[in-house]
Amino acid sequence: MKKIRELFRNTKLNIKFTSIIILFMVIPIGVLAGVLFYVMEQNAVQENMDYMEYTMQRNEDGIKTKIDSINMSTQFFLSDDSLLQMLNASAIGGEISTADWLDFKNNEVSALERLVNNNPLLYGVRVYAVNDSVQEMMPILYNASRMKKQEWSKQDKYVGWNFDYTDNIFNSYTMNQNRKIISLVTPIIDSANGKVGVIESAMTMENMFPSLYEGIEDEWSFFYSDEGVTYFGQKEQTESSALLDDILRQRPTEDKMQTIYKKLDGKKLVISYMQVRELSGTLICVKDITKNVHNVYFMRDVFVAVMLAFIILLAFFINRIVQHLLKQFYEILKSIRKVQKGDLDVVIENCGKDEMGELGTQINKMLERIKELMEDNLNREMLAKNSEIRALQNQINPHFLYNTLEIIVWLAESGDKEQVIQVVQSLSRFFRVVLSKGRAVVSLQEELSCIQSYLYIQKVRYADILNYEIQAEPEALDCRIQKLSLQPLVENALYHGIEKKRGGGTIRVCADVKDGCLVVQVADDGCGMTPEKLEEVQREVAGDLGQISEGGFGLPNIQKRIQLAYGADYGIHVSSRLGCGTRVTLQIPAKS
Repeated sequence: MKKIRELFRNTKLNIKFTSIIILFMVIPIGVLAGVLFYVMEQNAVQENMDYMEYTMQRNEDGIKTKIDSINMSTQFFLSDDSLLQMLNASAIGGEISTADWLDFKNNEVSALERLVNNNPLLYGVRVYAVNDSVQEMMPILYNASRMKKQEWSKQDKYVGWNFDYTDNIFNSYTMNQNRKIISLVTPIIDSANGKVGVIESAMTMENMFPSLYEGIEDEWSFFYSDEGVTYFGQKEQTESSALLDDILRQRPTEDKMQTIYKKLDGKKLVISYMQVRELSGTLICVKDITKNVHNVYFMRDVFVAVMLAFIILLAFFINRIVQHLLKQFYEILKSIRKVQKGDLDVVIENCGKDEMGELGTQINKMLERIKELMEDNLNREMLAKNSEIRALQNQINPHFLYNTLEIIVWLAESGDKEQVIQVVQSLSRFFRVVLSKGRAVVSLQEELSCIQSYLYIQKVRYADILNYEIQAEPEALDCRIQKLSLQPLVENALYHGIEKKRGGGTIRVCADVKDGCLVVQVADDGCGMTPEKLEEVQREVAGDLGQISEGGFGLPNIQKRIQLAYGADYGIHVSSRLGCGTRVTLQIPAKS
């Protein structure tokens, strides 16, 4: 609460007034709208739940009717004594005359066939003998070899309900081969001879479970058996498959119908469950009401958009009124913002006699004083910068001179007069650029000449372990650069890269002009740096410009010199890979 009060206190006056008015209007409207759209969403859900309950009740009545039809047909066949006598005789290998077969066919089989044909729900009722000695009488009576073609006969235990299989009793491809069948398989048991046959009472899956095949948009169904097998319609529903595990986890453990509303995987679903105990499974019907709910959401979003437009328009008019009342205050504020952006020549005009006018007068006086102080401070800062740069340059001269004199002494002692002359000449050219009549800025060509002299001297010192290449595009040679900006980079490449690598290496200096910038790369194929060391160096290079190490001419100091001269957008960048070498890229404005 304290933070809210502080935020409100720091808010502009026009926003305060506008916010208070808007809040007193928006809050009641927002609450009423929220309640309204919540009720609309709940009504949409409830309507679909009622629809799914009705659908599932209809499915329940239909499935019970069809199960009863199959059971009654099976019982009728089991109670046919003539059929049982013929199966018994066939099972024990008894002789049955042709006349008896014809009489059985014309009377009993014909009656059974009429019974099946008169029931439109049935796909068929078949009786299979236990051997092939029976006289087949289609479509009612078949031998054992026909039965073995059915999928359910290949199971060790096939008594009971069998789901979703193809009728394979004939090899013809014209006999409803693509229709899926559900059947009740019942053995025919004789008290004296044991099992003498099997009855298959079948119905199409589409007939038993019409909801699986209806193809209604945003609705799908499937049957889940207690054995863990899922049965879909003509084609597997991808929506159901993706959400199958989540849907199954919600099914009730009690033997009752249940309808729930669930949000699964971004979808809004109404799911109905009905346990079918006779079939040892659960019928599950799913309706995707995402569109219905999203229609409510769309209406809500439209309302919110309209309200926002209204609020914005209202806020605009209120703000204009407040701005008019605080016109003089905003004039002063506008001037202060210009000062914030660096414009110190702002003068607040038309200062009145009231408090706002007095504030404007005092601000004008303050700006005059600030300009005086800034000019004085700038002069002092420039003097300090020039002194720092001269000190940095002076630090390198003795360091390099001592090393070079040692080389000259070494060469003289060895009697190599010609090398002594060349080293002295290189040293002379080096200091000609370094001194350069006190100039702080030289051409890139002069700087590269300094590098050439420096590397020649070091080549003499390190003999076979050091090689170097210097390349520069013609347009880059006339560009101006801070004196001795590159020599320390080359020195670092030598001491920290090449010198520490067994067998030596090569230092390459390349210069080019890209996108208005002079880009110089100093690369070596030395030992390189570990990622941790590279990160440490990059942190040092990107450090505070006000902090300079006593070493005088490390990478952070080079970075400071460049940024003092050209700004924070320029400087050096270091990249390295252990065992592969290090690359330092220097970028400054390309100025001739």
